[in-house]
Amino acid sequence: MNRFDFCVPTDIRFGEGQVECLAKEIGKYGSRVLLVYGGGSIKKTGLYDKIYEVLKDYQIYELSGIEPNPKLSSVRKGAELCKKNDIDVILAVGGGSSIDASKHIACAAFYDGDPWDLVLDKTLATKALPIFTVLTICATGSEMNPGAVISNEETKEKLEISLPMLYPTLSVCDPTYLYTLPPMQTAAGTADIISHIFEQYFQPNDGAYITDRLSEAALKTCFKYGPIALKEPQNYEARSNLMWTSSIGLNHLFTVGKGGAWSVHPIEHELSAFYDITHGVGLAILTPQWMRYVLSDNTVARFAMYARNVWDIKEADDYVAANAGIDKTEKFFHELGLPGTLTEIGIDDSQFTEMATEAVRTSGLSTRSYVKLTPEDVVKIYKMCL
Repeated sequence: MNRFDFCVPTDIRFGEGQVECLAKEIGKYGSRVLLVYGGGSIKKTGLYDKIYEVLKDYQIYELSGIEPNPKLSSVRKGAELCKKNDIDVILAVGGGSSIDASKHIACAAFYDGDPWDLVLDKTLATKALPIFTVLTICATGSEMNPGAVISNEETKEKLEISLPMLYPTLSVCDPTYLYTLPPMQTAAGTADIISHIFEQYFQPNDGAYITDRLSEAALKTCFKYGPIALKEPQNYEARSNLMWTSSIGLNHLFTVGKGGAWSVHPIEHELSAFYDITHGVGLAILTPQWMRYVLSDNTVARFAMYARNVWDIKEADDYVAANAGIDKTEKFFHELGLPGTLTEIGIDDSQFTEMATEAVRTSGLSTRSYVKLTPEDVVKIYKMCL
């Protein structure tokens, strides 16, 4: 195993009714709260009213309309609201988009320049407001990690800011808030969780035995409970297992001892930056084709291990087992109701070269990923997805 540091300072309150804790816990940091949320689904479900009931003694300001791929323009609005109203705490209610935007806002509130500067030069971020979250979609794991991905609509860049100061202070994870999710959000969220685990599992270091076994257990959890959550939206067992897997899937527990750059996420980030598609949908389309593209004598043993340990494939030949595992993965995404090709979602090859160049430029794809990829390699993967 590689050397590693592991510290997750986020206080997790998991289970039905845990939102009540906010009345006490937020008060430790102040009384002026910026409530950040998306398109208004929390009003339809009653969660919005519940938040106001719990925080009846607080002064609440609002930033609504956070986009599925959170935009820099929303971060700018949030930072100005914080400065203008002397905000003490940011409360993100929703999924990864609302939480990611809140993280960027939290540090931009103490910066006099444009918030995008903090993405390009993280040393400019010196302080951040406390961040509380109430999770309504399990997908990104942002409720328990220090990262945030933001889209600059002016430059068509989608980049990450990640700093220890951006760990949420406290996250409420109530599986019952997932009951009303549209099926596509449940499916895309499950694909996103799976992809996070894949990115950590498919790395050059093979010596982190315990980390790999944990990753395999988490993958099997997604493959078991994703379809159940779709079929039975109010199945607490399914929702709770998916929700917790989402949180631990990207709190770096599955990275320890391994390290390395991610592979599919940088490729997908360009798709959602250029076309504003749902992140999990792009990952579901790209992942099986990336697997097929990088399968070789150097990688076949790990792909075969994945197939045998996660899918219980009994084939003795590594290549046969590996390909069977990839086929099972692709079939799983299809059975969740997710698109299987870029053509299905209206994307052609007209911007592949530009996207591939950006994917390599803004990531470790060409230097530190499981299989090093050039822009030409990425274009070929995009074409395999048509």
